[in-house]
Amino acid sequence: MHRSPPRLLLFRLRSLSPVRLAAACLLVSAAIWVCAQQSPTQLGGAPNMSPTPNKPILLPEANRLPDANDRMLMDQQQTKKQKFEAANAVRRKQISDDAAKLLELATELKASVDKTDRDTLSLDVIRKADTIERLAKGVKEKMKLTVGAS
Repeated sequence: MHRSPPRLLLFRLRSLSPVRLAAACLLVSAAIWVCAQQSPTQLGGAPNMSPTPNKPILLPEANRLPDANDRMLMDQQQTKKQKFEAANAVRRKQISDDAAKLLELATELKASVDKTDRDTLSLDVIRKADTIERLAKGVKEKMKLTVGAS
């Protein structure tokens, strides 16, 4: 597109008849007035956040308050998380109690085995070993449950 120098443009405006010059000014002022009346969203700009009596102010999506369904889902997730954490705390307490009992039984078993001679095992030693084995399996299962939520 060819642009004319400003001097030539002024010459063209001066060469117009007063009627055509008035019509051109009227057309430009009407275009400016129409643009001023349109909202910024119609022009492609940002929405107008000024309060108007006939339009409610809509909050952007990031600042939107959660509705009843969203609040209910958040409450359910929080309750589920709290229950899981409480169950984990109980399991951890049971594991620590069982580990302490395992230590006690293991020291008793060692003392009992040390008292017996090499070729004989008493029934009490076998029972303690069986108890230790069952308790160790229980601790192992509890530790598996503590690892993650399902």
